[in-house]
Amino acid sequence: MSSWELPVALLSGAAAGGGLHLFVSELLPATPALGPALNRLQPPDDSATAGERTAQALGGWGFVVRFLTVPTRDLAILAMGTDAYLSSLVLSAATAFFLPAVVTLLLRMAGYQVALLLPVGIGLLTAAGAAYLAHRDVTRRAKVARAEFARAFCTYVDLVVLEMAAAGPVQSLERAARIGHGWVYDRINNALLQAQLEMRFPWEHLRKLGHQTQVTELHDLAAIMQSAGNEGAQVHTTLQEHAQSMRERLRTDQLARAEQVSAQLEMPAALLVIVLAFFMIYPLMARI
Repeated sequence: MSSWELPVALLSGAAAGGGLHLFVSELLPATPALGPALNRLQPPDDSATAGERTAQALGGWGFVVRFLTVPTRDLAILAMGTDAYLSSLVLSAATAFFLPAVVTLLLRMAGYQVALLLPVGIGLLTAAGAAYLAHRDVTRRAKVARAEFARAFCTYVDLVVLEMAAAGPVQSLERAARIGHGWVYDRINNALLQAQLEMRFPWEHLRKLGHQTQVTELHDLAAIMQSAGNEGAQVHTTLQEHAQSMRERLRTDQLARAEQVSAQLEMPAALLVIVLAFFMIYPLMARI
């Protein structure tokens, strides 16, 4: 047996065994994560900072969080745990780090002499790039989720306005949340249910959800409904104006995004015109 056949056989067996283990583990029913569910039903401890609570909850990942800025609000809007976020970064970096080593091994098997330090240096660069891309993917998905949340929230405010004609502010928020479907309404329903279990006003948890997910529209609705619940103010017209302003803001953002995309398409169109003009003029210039 050649010197390279044994390492290749070991790596192949380890990859096959790991893939079989992952396949079987996905088929087996997962154990419910009761700890995070119970933690969501309890008010957070204000004596500890957000970073300390995150480090305590992650256990082994805690030392990483102390030296890494975790986008907690982006993770909150995606309903993604910090542990899953860090795992995605590590997995992306590890995959990108070992990829140059695999390519180098294949080249050495083919007879090419490649320095061993080369894949290490390239692996470090690709690992950093892969981790950065994984982080940017989370921020991009969070931005898209916030835009989707704002669009669905406009409809929710309209439903609250309709319910205010026959019910109080608390009942209007709860009934409107039960009408809609989708992940946005699920998040609002969970916040309202948590308020019921803790015997608090619903606008307090709506404001808390807006702070966690960085959705400013939730803060505005919470302030309006709080004035209606505590002071008995008539907020029917205020809610309608608030929904209309949100639609105008979304319309302005969509127009700005469309103009940005149109501006990005001008350069490829100009290059295409230049190429076509070159192919039309070149035959005439070649005859001269």
